[in-house]
Amino acid sequence: MKLGYFLSCEEYSPAELIEQAKAAEQAGFEALSISDHYHPWLDEQGQSPFVWSMIGAVSQVCSLPITTAVTCPTVRIHPAIIAQAAATSAVVTGGKFTLGVGTGEALNEHILGDPWPTAGVRLAMLEEAVDIIRRLWEGGFITHHGEHYDVENARIYTLPDKPPKVYMSALGPKAVKVAARIADGYIGITPDRELVQRFRDLGGGDKPAQGGFKACYARTEDEATRIAYEKWRTMALPGELPIVLPSPRHFEQASELVTPEMIKDLFVLGAEPGRHVAMIEQYDRAGFDEVYVSNIGPHYRELCDLYAQEVLPRVRRRETVGA
Repeated sequence: MKLGYFLSCEEYSPAELIEQAKAAEQAGFEALSISDHYHPWLDEQGQSPFVWSMIGAVSQVCSLPITTAVTCPTVRIHPAIIAQAAATSAVVTGGKFTLGVGTGEALNEHILGDPWPTAGVRLAMLEEAVDIIRRLWEGGFITHHGEHYDVENARIYTLPDKPPKVYMSALGPKAVKVAARIADGYIGITPDRELVQRFRDLGGGDKPAQGGFKACYARTEDEATRIAYEKWRTMALPGELPIVLPSPRHFEQASELVTPEMIKDLFVLGAEPGRHVAMIEQYDRAGFDEVYVSNIGPHYRELCDLYAQEVLPRVRRRETVGA
């Protein structure tokens, strides 16, 4: 299993994200993923730098491959522009860039006043967008008049030697079916074996599956719980609320229903390496090929040290014995 580090643009400044990328590579992580948001989920998170600027900056200080987790190429930014941004990212990373895509959230995508489509329409828009992006990566001029998008005489001149892979985030059965058909890999946010297997059975085959979890390093579990609750209590919101709420203010209001106890099973809390290893093993058993850990709070240097000294060696020893 490939072990990576997640760069959370919602919570950290550009300088901190660059520092984390360097620390992750030094610690022995094998890859990076990075969020693509216009807003944070909560004002307490406090950041939201432009992901395409961050990828360019990170590529100059770190040699790890990087995946967007995830970009919504349908509403806020036209897919023809995403195609150009992703192509440039592949060039500056030396071909080590993967475009992770998804259907997005109103939180980020409604900002220009466009309607927020239903789930089925968003999936159709995403499928058309991915087709446009791949055609533009072929290098010629394209004109496209589709159900959702128009492109007139567009050509991307700065292209990598090989087009990037496109992975798709899919959190439900309908989305997984689309991902299995159009994507080069699957992205999930929980160790859900059923969804991974559905992706593989419907056509995904042996394509890679990426997963991820959040961890809060702190001296005690109580301190970690306090930090995680302050920054990421929105992770406990049920159903479609995270998809339809339009602003951090609304997430703040909805998260009043969340208690600290409700988040304890969502994250790895504290400095005990065994807890981190156990979470990684959950993703391994669920069939994921890659798993990315995202730090919560100020102690990302300590988390990278913990992984370098305790977690990564344990996981690799276990894999060696298992082999």
